[in-house]
Amino acid sequence: MPKVSALKPEKVQGSGPGGRIEIGDIRAKLHEIKGGVDETTETAKPYVLIAGIAGVIGVIAVAFLLGRSRGRRKDTWVEIRRL
Repeated sequence: MPKVSALKPEKVQGSGPGGRIEIGDIRAKLHEIKGGVDETTETAKPYVLIAGIAGVIGVIAVAFLLGRSRGRRKDTWVEIRRL
């Protein structure tokens, strides 16, 4: 199995005594990650909204067309002949 070079462990220094990692270090890192996720979410919202609206319009159009063709098949034609 090939080794993945991007996943090498690296030494981390915390802000605690002796370089220990404290809860504040973890909270700061999580806050940093959350900021990146929030930024990406805000960027993607308009695209998701447009895609959702397009999907709903597409479903309505397909339902309309299927109902229309089904209604044409079930139409009753009455032919009246003069004698």
